[in-house]
Amino acid sequence: MDNIKKFCAEFIGTFVLVLFACGTATVVGCNGAEPNGAYILTALAFGLVIVAMAYSIGNVSGCHINPAVSIGVLLTGGMTVSEFFIYIIAQFAGATAGAAVLGALVGFDTSLGANGLFDNNILKSLIIECILTFVFVLVILSVTSKKKYEKFAGLVIGFTLTLVHIFGIYFTGTSVNPARSFGPAIFKGGDALACYWVFLVAPLVGGALAALVFRALIKSKDAE
Repeated sequence: MDNIKKFCAEFIGTFVLVLFACGTATVVGCNGAEPNGAYILTALAFGLVIVAMAYSIGNVSGCHINPAVSIGVLLTGGMTVSEFFIYIIAQFAGATAGAAVLGALVGFDTSLGANGLFDNNILKSLIIECILTFVFVLVILSVTSKKKYEKFAGLVIGFTLTLVHIFGIYFTGTSVNPARSFGPAIFKGGDALACYWVFLVAPLVGGALAALVFRALIKSKDAE
């Protein structure tokens, strides 16, 4: 029963993330090459969704709603392998459903918040997404590691995702989340789907690196 609840929570959270945050990027016409009001609104939308979901489903599943976060939690001993796969399936399903509803509302010929390569350069895109995800997941692992931070964790994580987007939208549209990128890409097809692997691999690597750094520097220090 607990796993069913966690699945439902992760599905809902990722659904809301894609519908509301990618939806904001779509309806305000966010273009990474033009830092303007739409750019900031999109960054805020992603951060605010995390805050809303953290304080609603966080007590059920931890509000990962991101495979990169789940792999970080897995590698730091916060969940089992079977739980990890339940979360992954729920996240991808939620993201796909969110993108489907978004497309039905605004049209599948819109951007749907899909990600793209920076300068059509795979290596640069891999590096930037890895760095962005590393920072995001490291903050999550750190702020959720102590009970004294519980009340503020959702706000810190939401503000961090906003920061990551303010910097990263210009480069790739900011993924840091393989599920969030999958939903729009599967309906957009074309270049968005062809380069999706970048937004699968880089965030997972970034999340794994964050877990290793957390275990080596922060968790080990707390144990002293």
